[in-house]
Amino acid sequence: MLKKRSGTRNSVRVTDKKISRLKDEIRQYYDSNGYLSWSEKRRKYVILGTNLPTNGLVACPQCKVGMIVVVRSRQTRKRFMGCSNYHNGCRASSPLIQRGMLYATKISCKACSWPMILFRYSARQKWTRLCGNIRCPGRTVKS
Repeated sequence: MLKKRSGTRNSVRVTDKKISRLKDEIRQYYDSNGYLSWSEKRRKYVILGTNLPTNGLVACPQCKVGMIVVVRSRQTRKRFMGCSNYHNGCRASSPLIQRGMLYATKISCKACSWPMILFRYSARQKWTRLCGNIRCPGRTVKS
């Protein structure tokens, strides 16, 4: 016969490791506009009102606060990669190819921690993988 344990089904065991992980996450993403809110869909606490983008690729290697995103300039209509923390002082950016098909991945480069991009100029060409940072020391064409 199975015994029913009361109160253990929907409870979470609080440990020091879980507390420190939550504190680190809050410190990393929390700014003066942010606040915690329980998300029923995600089944966890989320931080609302922050400047973190939902389409961020990898964490910014320069400021470690924002995310690297693909941006299209309003004035010149050119596309480039930049940090979402630009308005708070981070100037990390790198130009991208302007012609052809481009996919930015969430895979970070081993040399500089910027996201890798996949591109090709025509449908007949193979996809080429390259680091998104133009100043990357290990930037070489990888197929």
